[in-house]
Amino acid sequence: MSRARLSTRRLLGLDRSGPPPPETDAGAPWRPWTIPNAIGFARAALIPIILVLEYGSRHGTDATAGVCFFFAGGGDYLDGISARLTGQYSRLGATLDPIIDRLLVLAGVAVCWSYELLPRWALAIVLTRELVMLAAGHAWLRRGFAIQINWPGRIAVFPTMFGLWLALLGVRSVAEGFLYVGLSLGWVATAVYFRDARAKLQTSSSA
Repeated sequence: MSRARLSTRRLLGLDRSGPPPPETDAGAPWRPWTIPNAIGFARAALIPIILVLEYGSRHGTDATAGVCFFFAGGGDYLDGISARLTGQYSRLGATLDPIIDRLLVLAGVAVCWSYELLPRWALAIVLTRELVMLAAGHAWLRRGFAIQINWPGRIAVFPTMFGLWLALLGVRSVAEGFLYVGLSLGWVATAVYFRDARAKLQTSSSA
């Protein structure tokens, strides 16, 4: 059966109306060997490379590491577009994508903390949020719940990643502004995640 025509807004991720693809539901096959997942694996492989390059530098602003961080962050958007273009949705992709995003943020936070590229108090708040979401995501997966990214969470990724990237390039003043925006949106997203998780728990317990 042919797939429905893909609009430009849906291709770019601006139109997310309707239910999530059934291939991403809990209990669906993992389907690891897809083009979007290959992009995800490449993104994950860049994270240790970034850390090795940065900690091998004098000031934490290694240009090659900055390029790797750019592609690792931009790959988040690319794998989403490739999934919509090819229809290769998977439960693994839906699970792996937010985990890679958080690991990349944690890597950027670690480097910025070590070399004081951004205020440590702000980095501590970002770090706390990411650790909370990693722990909560693991707990939800154990209960069989799929993690559905909400709009504040989607939007928060860009300013957070961009702020860390600018800091790794040594552009601190602009980086701080983006980081604060991402930090605020991230905690709004976290509140929404916990609200939705609570509603799912109540629904499952009453079923």
